[in-house]
Order: sequence, then C-alpha cells, then structure tokens
Amino acid sequence: MTTDLTKEPSEGNPGEITAESDKLDRAVLVVAGVVVLGAIMSILDITVVSVALETFQNEFKASSAQVAWTMTGYTLALASVIPLTGWAADRFGTKRLYLLAVVLFTIGSVLCAMATTLPMLVAFRVLQGLGGGMLMPLGMTILTRAAGPERVGRVMAVLGIPMLLGPIFGPIIGGALIDSASWHWIFLINLPIGVIALVYALKVLPPDHVEPSETFDWIGMALLSPGLAAFLYGVSSIPEARTEHGTVWTAQVVGPAAVGILLIVAFVPWALNPRNAHPVVDLRLFANRTMTVAVLSMSLFAIAFFGASLLFPLYFQGVRGQDALHAGLLLAPQGVGAMITMPLAGILADKIGPGKIVMTGISVITIGMAMFTQLEADTSYAFILGALFVMGLGMGGTMMPIMSAALGTLREHTIARGSTLMNIVQQVAASIGTALFAVLLTNGTIKLNPMSPDFIDGYADAFATVFIVATILIALVLVPAFFLPRRKLEQPEGAAPVAMH
Repeated sequence: MTTDLTKEPSEGNPGEITAESDKLDRAVLVVAGVVVLGAIMSILDITVVSVALETFQNEFKASSAQVAWTMTGYTLALASVIPLTGWAADRFGTKRLYLLAVVLFTIGSVLCAMATTLPMLVAFRVLQGLGGGMLMPLGMTILTRAAGPERVGRVMAVLGIPMLLGPIFGPIIGGALIDSASWHWIFLINLPIGVIALVYALKVLPPDHVEPSETFDWIGMALLSPGLAAFLYGVSSIPEARTEHGTVWTAQVVGPAAVGILLIVAFVPWALNPRNAHPVVDLRLFANRTMTVAVLSMSLFAIAFFGASLLFPLYFQGVRGQDALHAGLLLAPQGVGAMITMPLAGILADKIGPGKIVMTGISVITIGMAMFTQLEADTSYAFILGALFVMGLGMGGTMMPIMSAALGTLREHTIARGSTLMNIVQQVAASIGTALFAVLLTNGTIKLNPMSPDFIDGYADAFATVFIVATILIALVLVPAFFLPRRKLEQPEGAAPVAMH
C-alpha cells in the first residue's frame, strides 16, 4: 500500500497535528461504515446460529454433537484463514480481498439457507467462515491505514461496536427470525446486507496500490493453519467430553489438541528463521514491546471475558427459565453500557495513551463481574441488569484500546500483519475461555440431581462459584495492562515499520 499514514504538518510547526486533522473526518467515517457492515455480518452470524442448534436437531434428525459442527466448522474455517489474510492483503490489496471476503460470506450464507442435509449445511458454514475470517483483520487494516496512528483509538472504537453488540443481539435476532419465519432466514438475512456491503465497498474504498509481491510462506501456512484448526477442535470438544465421559482426557480432545500444539510449536522457529523473510504470521512483531504487552493483555482478557460471557445466557435459561429471545434481551444493558463509554475511550486513548483507559476499564469490569459471585436462584433482575451495565461500561474502555495500542505503533505492511496476529490471539483465547468455563460449570453441576427440590439453588450456586474464577482472571489483566503506553502514541516520521516503544 502506498497510503500515507502520517498527517500533513502545519507550516508553523512541522511536528504539529492540527485539531482539525485530529478528528475523524467524513472520508474516514465513510470507510468505517464499510468495515462495520462486514463486521456485523461476520460476528452476528456466530451468535445467531447458536440459538438455532435445537431447531437443526429437529430439522435434520441429528444429535446435539452432530449439529454442533455448524458452529465448529465455521470457527475452524475462520481460524484457518486468518493467518493467510496478512500476506494476501499485501499481495492483492485490501480492497480486492475485502470484496472477495464479502462475496464468499454472502454466497456461503445463501447456500446455507438452501441446505437440505446437515453435511451440506456444515460444508456451506465452512465457506462462510472462510469469508468471515478475513473480514475482521482486513477491517482493522483498512481503518488503521485510513485514519493514521494518532486516530487509531477512535476508529477501533467504531469497529468495536459490532464486536460488542453482536454477541448480545445475535440471540435476539436469531430467536425472533426462527419464531416468526424459519431457520433459513438467519442465513438469508445476510444476502441484502452482503449486497449493500459489496456495492458500498466498491464505491468508497480507495483503489489498491500493490507493491511487488512477497513470496508466500507455504511451509508456515501448512504448519499454522492446520495447527490452529486442530487445536481449536480439540479445545472445543472439551465440554462434550467432560459431560459424556467424565474426563477431558479423551482421544477426541487430546489427539487433535496435541497435533495442533506440535504444529504451532514447529511454526515458531520457522517463522523466526532469518531465511524466512516473509512468514505467514510475523512473530518478529513481538520485538515491538507495545505489541507484546497488548497480545498478553488481549489473551488474558479474551479468556476471562468471552469465557464468562457463555455463563449469562445459560443462567437466564437454566436457572430463571427464560427462552433464548428473552435471555438475549436481558443482556442488552451490557451493550448499552459499552456504547456509552466506547467513543469516549477511543478519543482518550488517542490523546493520553491506551494504558490508563484499559486499566480503568478492567477495574470496572472486575467490579461488575464480582457482583455475579453473589448470584442466587432468586437474585433480583435489577441487581443482575445493573451488574451487566457496569460490565458494559468497562468493556467499552478495554478491548478496542488494547487493539489500538497494538496497531498504533505499526506502519505500512506491518499493520496487516499486526491485525492478523491480534485476531488469531483473540480467536484462540476466546475458544480456550469458552471451553474452560464450560468445564468449570459442568464440574460444579455434575453431581446435582435434577429431580431434587434443591436443584435450582445448587445450579445457581455453581454459577456464582464459576464467576469467582472469572473475577480473578479478569483482575489479572491489570498486570500486563499496567505496561501499556500511558501517553499519546507517537512515532517520528521515517521510523522503521516496527518501532521499539
């Protein structure tokens, strides 16, 4: 890309960024609209499908383990294609690749709606995942390049809206579509959104200026993508193994996870080999101190927050007897809280650095999470919704400032590689967190007798106990967050692509 990432200095002071250039101008907001549309499609589709699993069981006469592949297939495809995105963005250009991702996702959605058997549906979900996996890292790259480093916090806040609201409103939309129409519409709804996103992107994204292509790291791709897919498959099988066999040490878990770990470990020396000039995922970015700290912060945060997020709808449905639609509606205060703080957090992260913002956000989330350690079977909804709102306030000042800290010191082609790395970290950590908290909840409920009059009280106590672990884990994010930059991210003109910070 030949996009100039530095702002034009004023005549009076070559290093000054004017107040006008420091704002998100119309051109950046228009580009942000394209990216947000793509993010909405990709993220919503993960959670919309989650409420349709029981419907798929009845429709295709399948078991819960079989229909779970409609979720697992999408996730594995998404994780497998993310490593390819950084190289492909540099080789073919972000606009071309973004258009391809939208087309793949939209076609995959339509084919899912037309599926007549479960294997067909799973196969088309994989196609969806190939497109969806490219949308988020590409979106981050496009926005960061469009806005420049001094405004990366604000554009990350824009991109964070669908990332936060998708898990909240996905079950609401999915439940409403299934109840009022049929399961086919949870996929067909992506057709008009995809067409709009495609036309929108064609018109407003700047043309690509691709430099001479780098060689493709075939060996790295052959190690990392299957490694991620195998590892995540093993991890995603843990809750089922614990429930059915009473242990996680089963062939279904250990085999794929071990193979995945071996492939990922083998990738590390290959990626760091001086003779490998362009690894598919650039681990040399860890020479950037800010990137390293941001990756550690994101890893701990995604494990704790996304893992614990699994518990809220389960509590509403399992303990309080709500259906999927109302369980989703009860999560809305979290989204409201995030929407209040996210724009402000983006502005402040650009002006005073992301470190103080993230530490404040994590502290607030910890308070909200700690409130859930007091859960009982009859805890008032006012208390629960208040705790969710508090967590949302903290969330709005956490995830995207961590992303902006990682990407704010990068330049040119390293932006694509950096966004790819952060998306891989988030995907893997979220999957680990989901499996971890599912197992913790299973351990807490496995001895409960569903026929006992004390079952509901015991079930609620199990949730409260697991939220103690969640509170501790989220508080631990304060440790790496303390080392995030606590002043405005700056990089002198002409700096190396990856600057030490």
